[in-house]
Amino acid sequence: MALANFIDRAATAASQVLADFHLSDFKAALEKQVVAVAFDSHAVSSPEGLATVDLMVRLLARLYPVLAVLPLDNAATSKAHALERLAKSINPEIGIRRSGKAATVCVVAGVVDPSLGCPTFFAGSKGWAAKLSRIGPVGSGSSFLPYGAGAASCFAAANVFRTIFAPQMTGAVSDESIDLSIRTYAKSDASDPASFDLPIDLGETHLVGLGAIGHGSLWALARQSGLSGRLHVIDHEEIDLSNLQRYVLAGQAEVGMPKTALAKTALRSTGLTVDAHPLKWADYVALRGDWHLDRVGVALDTSADRLAVQGALPRWIANAWTQEHDLGVSRHGFDDGRACLCCMYMPAGKSKDEHELIAEELGLPEAQLEVKTLLQTSTGVNAAFVGRVATAMGIPFEPLAPFVGQPLRSFYQRAICGGLVFQLSGGSRLVRTLVPMAFQSALAGIMLAGEMVRHAAGFPANPMTSTRVNLLRPLGSHLYDPKAKDASGRCICRDEDFIAVYRRKYANATEKPVDALLNKVPA
Repeated sequence: MALANFIDRAATAASQVLADFHLSDFKAALEKQVVAVAFDSHAVSSPEGLATVDLMVRLLARLYPVLAVLPLDNAATSKAHALERLAKSINPEIGIRRSGKAATVCVVAGVVDPSLGCPTFFAGSKGWAAKLSRIGPVGSGSSFLPYGAGAASCFAAANVFRTIFAPQMTGAVSDESIDLSIRTYAKSDASDPASFDLPIDLGETHLVGLGAIGHGSLWALARQSGLSGRLHVIDHEEIDLSNLQRYVLAGQAEVGMPKTALAKTALRSTGLTVDAHPLKWADYVALRGDWHLDRVGVALDTSADRLAVQGALPRWIANAWTQEHDLGVSRHGFDDGRACLCCMYMPAGKSKDEHELIAEELGLPEAQLEVKTLLQTSTGVNAAFVGRVATAMGIPFEPLAPFVGQPLRSFYQRAICGGLVFQLSGGSRLVRTLVPMAFQSALAGIMLAGEMVRHAAGFPANPMTSTRVNLLRPLGSHLYDPKAKDASGRCICRDEDFIAVYRRKYANATEKPVDALLNKVPA
């Protein structure tokens, strides 16, 4: 068994949430773990149960070097080999055990308690409702809705992490019980009458950004039955090895694949027509010509990119994010009296430009103009530049030598963001750029997919603009975060010209009512 070949990226993420972090100690702690994934015939005979187990393996195999894959009855045994192959597609050197005797922590899907004598989390779902318990099995529903099932996997993976690293986390006690609707975010007996399978036409929908959050959305949409319509997937990048740290659909075989190609492959079994656009948002909109954008899911990294999406005036936007202490999703019209997407990301003062931030991350704050030129021209970095970075970082030049001649952005993303400098410095060079844990990004993406499907189905609008979840602590009692419109008057949603354009664009747009469909659902 061995840690994954992208573990340094995972360690970078962990260093941002663990106190007194030391790289060698972190790796040693992981190598002591045997994380068990147990499941029974109830789980594998249910689409929701299968979804829970699938995402659980996708999350855990990215961090832990040993998994115990435990079918709890004969009917579940047939699924064990497929789950083992899935784990090895992510980390070929992962250790797989068929016994839970040495398990240090366990996650269970189904109705059987394996009684392994270690901390155990029972994960399951009922339609939109995610369920987790420390007491006993919670079972899985029979629908083809993946949202509760996927969220339950994220809650369970977060609890596994908090259990192992509790001494280094403030308030990192385990969740005793979770019952949360990913449709309404109501807690306590969250199963609601909308937890049913329903043909849903997404119309023309856009998903912008196919990074870690985008992967969570794609994972969910790929498992949603009855979807139709046209989905535009937009991202200009390819899968990098370091992305495997939290891209739940990516394994070793997908490294180097365009993100849009992976998205199209992931959704090939759905009823969606998927149009892949390996472009930046601005380039896509310019080429599209038609700026009528009915529904846009935003899974982008920066405030500037989000502002650019809102500037195109889509009719409706769902936006997902991860940040230092939480993750979440927000919902935005434009002419509805509520906060638009720009309101949430309106800069309060002068913020540093990208070239300034990258120069600082490279340890060369005095080279801002040089860095700006290299970024704008996509010129390859020479040996002298790479040598200056190595000297500034206090690391040897040789491991960075392969980056000579590559564009600066590629050098920065692979050496700094990818965790190489972090590993070479023994964890002493912390990355300022936020690197979320896999379970954080996946849950944000699942929440985003749920919002897009809810909107397309015509469910009543959520009364709150924003919903936030902190997976590094037990689930909070208040998840809604009301956001007011920007009060400075600078936002475009207060500009009469923008409002007039928006109204002309969507004068004939109507919301799809869901009442008739809900009336068909048994109580």
